Amino acid sequence: MTLLLDNSNTRTKLLFSDDVKLGEEVLYLPTADLSRESLRSIIGGMAVSRVMVSSVVPAAVREIEAAFEVPVAFLTPIEELPMHFQYENVTTLGADRVANALGCMKWSERACVAVDLGTAVTFDVIVPGETRPCFIGGSIAPGLAVMGQYLAEKTAKLPRISLENMAPAIGRSTVEAMQSGCLHGFCGMVREVLRGIETELGERPFVVATGGDAVLVNNKLGLFDVVDPLLTFRGLHLAAKYFF
Repeated sequence: MTLLLDNSNTRTKLLFSDDVKLGEEVLYLPTADLSRESLRSIIGGMAVSRVMVSSVVPAAVREIEAAFEVPVAFLTPIEELPMHFQYENVTTLGADRVANALGCMKWSERACVAVDLGTAVTFDVIVPGETRPCFIGGSIAPGLAVMGQYLAEKTAKLPRISLENMAPAIGRSTVEAMQSGCLHGFCGMVREVLRGIETELGERPFVVATGGDAVLVNNKLGLFDVVDPLLTFRGLHLAAKYFF
């Protein structure tokens, strides 16, 4: 039994898997509450033989390592992976982006983009290669929730808001105006980045979306070919075969 652990900025997600398939229940832990004790508690004594981790929170690494008495591997773009990473200073490439790229392997016979809509939004581009798919780069932008939080934190009078799926383009109140600007502006950013990627590739890529805002944005744009909530875990599941 392998524990797959996706340690992101806002939430840490855990999923059990065996050598063949992923489990069914994703466990969630606020990253702010992550500790060796909280990790041990959330898995409830489930016996695991190894832990495969994607972490973008350096401060969490020591707690994750200390929580388990079995081998723990942290995902990095090692040469042994079934994907080539054509990226300047590849050691700076986030583990979440590596996992998402690996999660796209089954679609990698054509150009593919993994879009992860979370605290940050990442666009990761994979193209076919001579012997294996090739990660060639992408984009990073602020997430939808970050936009709303930033407005409230950096202005004197604007309030904190919740973001609504059906925000009108013409807000009839200050809250509605903020919701409109964030949601429609955010969706416009996603559309424009994907358009730019398509232009530079010279072809329309296959687009796979994941992350907490993937469904909301897809409802607005309809630009994603697949919405896969488990994309990062699929990449971790594949990576475990090369790290252990």
